[in-house]
Amino acid sequence: MTEAPLKAVIIPVTPLQQNCTLLWCTKTNKAALSDPGGDLPRLKAAVEEHGVDLEKIIITHGHLDHCGQAGMLAEELGLPIEGPHEDDRFWIDQLDGDGARYGMEAKSFEPDRWLKDGDQVTVGDLVLDVVHCPGHTPGHVIFYHEPSKLAVVGDVIFQGSIGRTDFPRGNHQDLINAITQKLWPLGDNVTFIPGHGPTSQFGYERKTNAFVADDVLAAR
Repeated sequence: MTEAPLKAVIIPVTPLQQNCTLLWCTKTNKAALSDPGGDLPRLKAAVEEHGVDLEKIIITHGHLDHCGQAGMLAEELGLPIEGPHEDDRFWIDQLDGDGARYGMEAKSFEPDRWLKDGDQVTVGDLVLDVVHCPGHTPGHVIFYHEPSKLAVVGDVIFQGSIGRTDFPRGNHQDLINAITQKLWPLGDNVTFIPGHGPTSQFGYERKTNAFVADDVLAAR
């Protein structure tokens, strides 16, 4: 049996139990960490445990629990950071202050590459499609590996819920549009790793999610 091209391991970090994802290309052993918001020793131990070669950091959005320590890790290991969309620059610029407010160490940074809708990110031989999904934050992106039917969606959607939109420049209708117009077309059989909590599939959420299930939206 052929080995799957992509493997992924979820490592919850920070007091907010944010799902950092270590994903790697099984052909090249090259890896990326998505949203390394904190607990860097735990993340480095996971990289070592799985014996992969970390080549970059990718970021879905600029909130503290998702990227507060990404710049610190990038600096320590000499890694590039890709993402999020530049509309989240204001969140990343205030990470130091947000960290102090929440009692968490955080440091602002400048990504090596801001991402936009339709861009692609490589991890070894893997190609991840970038989909801009504003609403939770204006610059939120998700990463989708079509051959694996796997999406890393940050705080856009969760099992049974959706991202908050009461933060600065959040927008509820933008979030609903992103989910229904950008995520659902990827397919019901796509498994997604959310920013918090268990994984799910888009098709399951279309049937059961109290916020964006098809019948819920149809009844509006």
